Amino acid sequence: MARTALIVIDMLNTYEHEDADALAPSVRKALPGIRLLLERARSDEAPVIYVNDNFGQWRSHHGEILRAALSGRHADLVEPVAPDEEALFVVKARHSAFFETPLGYLLEQLDVGRVVLCGQVTEQCVLYSALDAHIRHLDVVVAADAVAHIDADLAEAAVRMMERNMGAEILPGHDIAFDTPHDRT
Repeated sequence: MARTALIVIDMLNTYEHEDADALAPSVRKALPGIRLLLERARSDEAPVIYVNDNFGQWRSHHGEILRAALSGRHADLVEPVAPDEEALFVVKARHSAFFETPLGYLLEQLDVGRVVLCGQVTEQCVLYSALDAHIRHLDVVVAADAVAHIDADLAEAAVRMMERNMGAEILPGHDIAFDTPHDRT
């Protein structure tokens, strides 16, 4: 029986990009769902893994990335979901949490067979991470109330694609359990 891990995608964000103004309101709406998932995963002792862009700073590590995000113009969107001391951290450079990162190896070492995805951006990094998890034979859950988008129409289409093409479960955060092991498919 495999474990479930929470994957928090790109929530340590400086919001210094062209889509920031379109993204911020959606992030604000997703924050309660992300916080709920973090609380539930932590209380069930499930792995919590932050996967985050490095902002093109190849010397960056999670402390630098967190400090930069907390110094950004929307620190109020970062602080409530900042990693705790137990959180694991993977730096990525492209859209997928898996692309040329050690995430797949880490999940294997933790005996994870099911990932719960939350964070930003639904129609980009969440979508591509779901696809890469699916092709690695992981069960994928997307927390519908804990993902943020830039474009609502594209996000809706991305959620449909994840559900239909990748077999992802699309659930509200309060319906997601972390304490139950899952069979690998």
